[in-house]
Amino acid sequence: MTALQHLLDIPDGEAGNTAGGEKQGPTRAYVRDARAMAATPADVKELPGAYAFVVDMPGLGSGDIQVQVEDERVLVISGERRREEKEDAKYLRMERRMGELMRKFVLPENADMEKISAVCHDGVLTVSVEKVPPPEPKKPKTIQVQVA
Repeated sequence: MTALQHLLDIPDGEAGNTAGGEKQGPTRAYVRDARAMAATPADVKELPGAYAFVVDMPGLGSGDIQVQVEDERVLVISGERRREEKEDAKYLRMERRMGELMRKFVLPENADMEKISAVCHDGVLTVSVEKVPPPEPKKPKTIQVQVA
């Protein structure tokens, strides 16, 4: 755990480089994203006409959640939950998770990138990605035979 905390103290530009130019370890951004993804539970369901991504986003409103598509096929769901700071309050115990929530999913080839919707209800975000309908099988062309 000490090594992980040490990585979090290194600025992004300095992490992962040694004097010889070889990569030594993950960057601070990579560690931050990995922690956010590991702490964000999600379910992925395949329905007859769509894919559904159900992600727990406790304590976040719809304005605090971002749903994006990166690199044409990577669905990124993210948000950040901040701790309420009150000057006259002192925490005796802090158990609820604060910080960034994130998940990334590679979408299948039959996902329709133009038909993505997201709904957040009671801290549960549901992102629906419709499937591209399969192409209709080509009908054989019938050629009429004429008698000569």
